[in-house]
Amino acid sequence: MRTRSNTTLKTWHKLTPIWQGGEELVKIGLPHSQLSPPWQILLLGDGSPTRHLRLLTSETIEVDVIDMSLIGDDLDNAPMGIEKIPSPRLRRQVWLKTASGQILAYATSWWEASHVDEYLQNRSLPIWESLSRLHTELYRDIQGIYYGESEALEEGFKEKGAFWGRHYLFWHSGKPLTLIYEVFSPYLSKYLG
Repeated sequence: MRTRSNTTLKTWHKLTPIWQGGEELVKIGLPHSQLSPPWQILLLGDGSPTRHLRLLTSETIEVDVIDMSLIGDDLDNAPMGIEKIPSPRLRRQVWLKTASGQILAYATSWWEASHVDEYLQNRSLPIWESLSRLHTELYRDIQGIYYGESEALEEGFKEKGAFWGRHYLFWHSGKPLTLIYEVFSPYLSKYLG
């Protein structure tokens, strides 16, 4: 498992949307002609994507931390909801990949810098695994879904776009814990259709 936690990237890999939808669409879902039911479960469901990826691939999912940057009170061109995460903030970027090396997803998360160590004691673990070990009760509040392009993600996934992504807030004890933006590789069509 490769970790480069001292790396500082000036930006993160945000999709240039071709199409996007907000909370209302997240609640009702998309027409199956636009997004198949298995993809909707992955994108619009409130379960752990890391756990879903493990179940789909039958492989351990590893985290390649590519960035841990203090961003202070900068809104960082993040999705709506960033303002709910107290500053100063820390931005974490990762690739989620199988033990055999296939990159399946990219994620950026924003944390209150003074509390990140409480929840990510081992920063190379997936967020879900870290929080599960602490028995942290969470509510995943999906805020938006995207279909878009990104040259950086094409390079990272080694797949042509466009890509499906989403963003959500994790709530804990009635307070926002982190904002997460995830994009999934088209390679998952092998499992999801």
